[in-house]
Amino acid sequence: MKKTLSYLILLTASVFCLLTGHLQAQSKHTFALGDTTFLLDGKPLQMISGEMHCARIPKEYWRDRMKMAKAMGLNTIGTYVFWNAHEAVQGKYDFSGNNNIAEFIKTAQQEGLWVVLRPSPYACAEWEFGGYPWWLLKDSTMKVRSLDPKFIGAYKKYITQLAKQLVPLQVTHGGNVLMVQFENEYGSYSNDKSYLDMNRKIFREAGFDGVLFTCDGETQMPRGYLPGYLPAVNGLENPVEVKKLINKYHDGKGPYYIAEWYPGWFDNWGGTHAKTDVKDAADKLDKILAAGISVNMYMFHGGTTRDFMNGANMSRKEPYSPQVSSYDYDAPLDEAGNPTDKFFKLREVIEKHLPANVKLPAVPAKKPTIAISNIRLTSYSNVFKNLPQPVLLKIPLCFEDLDQGYGFVLYRTKISNSGLLKISEMRDFAIVYLNGVKITTLDRRLKQDSVVLQNVAKDAVLDILVENNGRINYGPFLTDNRQGITRQVTLQGTKLFDWQMYKLPFASLNGFQFSNEAITGDAPALYKGTFELTHVGDTYLDMRPFGKGFVYLNGHNLGKYWNIGPQQTIYIPAVWLNKGKNQIVVFDELKNGHTSISTLAQSILDNQITAAAQ
Repeated sequence: MKKTLSYLILLTASVFCLLTGHLQAQSKHTFALGDTTFLLDGKPLQMISGEMHCARIPKEYWRDRMKMAKAMGLNTIGTYVFWNAHEAVQGKYDFSGNNNIAEFIKTAQQEGLWVVLRPSPYACAEWEFGGYPWWLLKDSTMKVRSLDPKFIGAYKKYITQLAKQLVPLQVTHGGNVLMVQFENEYGSYSNDKSYLDMNRKIFREAGFDGVLFTCDGETQMPRGYLPGYLPAVNGLENPVEVKKLINKYHDGKGPYYIAEWYPGWFDNWGGTHAKTDVKDAADKLDKILAAGISVNMYMFHGGTTRDFMNGANMSRKEPYSPQVSSYDYDAPLDEAGNPTDKFFKLREVIEKHLPANVKLPAVPAKKPTIAISNIRLTSYSNVFKNLPQPVLLKIPLCFEDLDQGYGFVLYRTKISNSGLLKISEMRDFAIVYLNGVKITTLDRRLKQDSVVLQNVAKDAVLDILVENNGRINYGPFLTDNRQGITRQVTLQGTKLFDWQMYKLPFASLNGFQFSNEAITGDAPALYKGTFELTHVGDTYLDMRPFGKGFVYLNGHNLGKYWNIGPQQTIYIPAVWLNKGKNQIVVFDELKNGHTSISTLAQSILDNQITAAAQ
C-alpha cells in the first residue's frame, strides 16, 4: 500500500507539470538525482518520455507532434542532436529552419514538456555515419570516437557552438532541459574510460552544468558507463533487472531510467516492415510505470529521414544493411504524425497510472489526406548528357578524396579486354555500363563486387556509377566509412588506370538541362513534371512503377525509394505542397521511360496499405 501511494505521489508531481503547463520561460527549478527517483524541486518526478528529432519532422509540425505527445500522457521529450545536420560544411554552423534545435526545445517548453537532451556527437539513430559529418573522413588517418587530437579538436569546436544554442535552455538556467547525455551506447563500440571522461570534460567546459548521463545496452554497460555519472539502460524492460543493473554501476542506487524502450523498430532496404505487438508493448509499459521507473520510448514519433541521411548497419556477422527513408518505426505516431492503435493503447496504460482526478487532453484529429492521380512527367534530363567537368587522375578516388559527401560519382575509363572486372571495397551500390549499355548492378548488401565482361571491343568506354547508400551508423565498422571506389578496379587481375571522375552530389538540381526528348537506353535520368492543386493535404508518392533513386518536390529532397521495399511510398507533408503550381523531379537509376506519377492517400510499407488516414 505504501509503495502504491508513493507511486501515485510521484506520478501526480510529474503530471501536474504536464497538464498545467508550468514550464514557463525563466521559471526556476531544480533537478537532481535521488537515491531511487529523479527529483524536480525536491519532489519525485517520473519521466514518461518519447523520442522525436527536429531534423526528421517539418518545422511547421513540431508543435503538433508535441501536442500529440501530451495527449498520450507524455511529460518529456527525448531528442538526439545530429552534428552533420548542424555542420554540414566544416566550420559553417547552421541552426536555422529545420535545424533550429533551440526553437524545438523552446516549443516543448511552451507546450509544458520537459526535454532530455542527447547531443553526444555520436548519435547512431539510423542516421548517416551516426551523426558524424562526412568531412571527418577526408583525413584517412583520423579516427572518430577516440582521443585522436584531430577528432577531439573538431568535436570541441562543434560542442562550443552547440552550447551557445542549448546551455541557456537547461533547467539550471530556467529552461526545460532536465539532463544531458554526453556519450551514446559507447559500450557497443569500445571501453576507453579516458575517452569517456574527455567527453564529460568537453561538455562541462562548454557550459553544460546540469545532470549528465550515458546510456548503454545491458551487456554493454560495463564498457560504456563512466563512474560517478548516471548510467541509463537501453532495451532492458524487466523492472527488477533494470534496477539491479543500474544499482550495480551507480553506487548501489538509482534513479532508474530506460533511455531507449522500443515499442517499434526501424526498416532496412530489402527487408520487411517492422511490426511489434500492441498488447505486448502495453503490458511492458504498464510494468515499467508501476515500478516507478522513468522511461523514454524510442520512438514516439520517427518521421522521415530526408535527403541522403539514412544510415546503415553492419557487424562481423551481419552484412551491410542500409535503412529506408521512412522512419515510421511502427511508433505510436506514424510517419505523418497520426495516432495509431498503439498510441491509444499506450495512452490507456499511462492514464491508468494517473490520479483519478487527472484527465489527459483530447487526442487531436488525424490529418486530412489527398490523392493526386496521373501527374504528367513532361521533361527529362539524361544524366550522362549533363555531366560536370571531370576530375582526371591515374587512379580512382573515393568520395572523400574528391571532396564530396553524398550522392553519386561516375567513374569512367577505357578498356580493350574481356574478363573479370573487380571493384575492391566498393561502397555501396554500383551500376556497370559498357559503351553506355548497362551490364549489371553491384550491391554491397549482397557482397557483390565483380562481373565478367564479355566481347569487349578495343577502347570500349567503361562507366561505373557508384552511389553512397548510407554510411554505417552503428558497430565496429564505424571508422571504416569512406565511400565510392575506395581502393582499386582490376580487370583480369590488372589494375585499371586513367580515370575520369564526375561528381554528382545532387545537393540541388542546378545545372541539369531538361528537354522533351524521351529517355531511351539505360542512362540514369531525371523526370520533371508540374501540377496544380486547389487544396493541400498529406499524401504519399506511389513509387511502385519506379526503380531506385530519390525525389525532389518544390525544392525539398523527400528521400530515397527502391523497388526492393519494404517502403513503397514517399510521404509528402501538406506543408510542402502549394495551392497552385507544384514541381516534382524524380531521379531513377534503374528504370526509364517514365511519363507519369501518382500519389495515394495512404502509405505502403512492405506492400501493405496502412490506415494512415480514414
